[in-house]
Amino acid sequence: MTGVPAAEEPGQRTVIPTDGQIRALHERYAPTLDAFELVYTHCEIVCAVAEQLLAGLGSAVDVGLVRAGCLLHDIGVYRLYDQEGQLDQKNYLRHGVLGDALLRELGLPESLRRFCSHHTGVGISREDVLRQGLPLPAGDYLAETDEERLVMYADKFHSKTIPPVFVSAASYAAGVRRFGEDKVARFAAMVDEFGEPDLSGLSRRYRHPVV
Repeated sequence: MTGVPAAEEPGQRTVIPTDGQIRALHERYAPTLDAFELVYTHCEIVCAVAEQLLAGLGSAVDVGLVRAGCLLHDIGVYRLYDQEGQLDQKNYLRHGVLGDALLRELGLPESLRRFCSHHTGVGISREDVLRQGLPLPAGDYLAETDEERLVMYADKFHSKTIPPVFVSAASYAAGVRRFGEDKVARFAAMVDEFGEPDLSGLSRRYRHPVV
């Protein structure tokens, strides 16, 4: 797509698309205005949460890459809407790999595509896919870099429910327990590493309650 940086050769630094270029992609692929507002607003909020958490991290984290990852991570959700504008909730788990595929079609590099396919929950392992019969190609979908882990973590504090809500660390930990104590422990480790964001200001700004 014209105006969006193409994939780099191995070893080259990722060329990061601008906020405007990413918003244009959302506008292009959103099937309805409601879908755009739900998904893009969520991505903006995740970006705001991540930027708040960045204040406590070292300079080694690529801030621009984190921002782009936040704004792109849920773009695959648009491919789950049908012609009537209804979201396929049954296959929602596939939104990450669908986003990865969409960005691949656009020629974007793996370092950006992975924010789509490696942010769900606190990470999905190949064992999870096989044991639970998840509708995903067998493989590991785990955040590995600091940037990927930060985007995945920030995403946990906001949900695109109708209406959308902010999610406290305690609420997320309680909800993820149904997937196993290992997931609870993984989330707790991220809380210790990154800290808890202050959701009160964002809650007032976007008028989404904290649960």
